[in-house]
Amino acid sequence: MGNFVCQGAMLQCSFGMAPSSLMVIIPLRPKCGNMLMATIMDMVPMTNIMPFGMCQSMANPTVASATAAAMGVLTPMPCVPVITAPWAPPGQVKVMGQPALINNAKCICTWGGQISVVNPSGSMMTQGK
Repeated sequence: MGNFVCQGAMLQCSFGMAPSSLMVIIPLRPKCGNMLMATIMDMVPMTNIMPFGMCQSMANPTVASATAAAMGVLTPMPCVPVITAPWAPPGQVKVMGQPALINNAKCICTWGGQISVVNPSGSMMTQGK
């Protein structure tokens, strides 16, 4: 059981230095509260998942390069999320043919960051079994 995640939900990356908001861009989706419901496929970087300020992951080539240039002092660089797989676990309810995004779902950035939902934003409904 979990809360549905909607447009504007607050997200956080374990290597990011700032929170970000989830963008749901398909206008004909059902709503929770007054916000559009998200699905596990709302994971496209720079479309659904916005940057998390600065990235601190040494797996990110720009961070590794800047850190090397700073004689090994960790040098965060601008975040550009790279997500290649949907959010997991999926919700049991379908939204326009896709599993709903629920608040305990996570997705992984290629640079090693775990992206999680900090606040499902406007999530008034709870999914049942």
